[in-house]
Amino acid sequence: MAAASQEFDNRSYASDKRQVKSGFWRKLGSVGARLPFAEDATAAYYCALDRATPLRVRALLFGALAYFVLPLDTIPDVLPALGFTDDAAVIATALNLLAAHIRPEHREAARGALERLRAGKAR
Repeated sequence: MAAASQEFDNRSYASDKRQVKSGFWRKLGSVGARLPFAEDATAAYYCALDRATPLRVRALLFGALAYFVLPLDTIPDVLPALGFTDDAAVIATALNLLAAHIRPEHREAARGALERLRAGKAR
């Protein structure tokens, strides 16, 4: 039973990672760079990609970021003023639980990437 649970967790982690890596910049570029939580989401992205970050933390961050990236969520993102509140709540919760793992270099990378994104340059 434990092996089946572990296998499911690995598939879920791999799926979330794949979804985030393929859709994060597209989603952030289309709307997210203007969102109040854009820097936090981007710092979480860099932390999740960092091999020095513990696997369980990476898995939780990829799960939260997958919720942001995937088009189906509790409150549709197209609704003015409300669309991203659920995404912000999921990311804020993950960051509050895992704040000790978001290092200054993740925040610096996030700020730089958002500056380039807002300037219309590649990440």
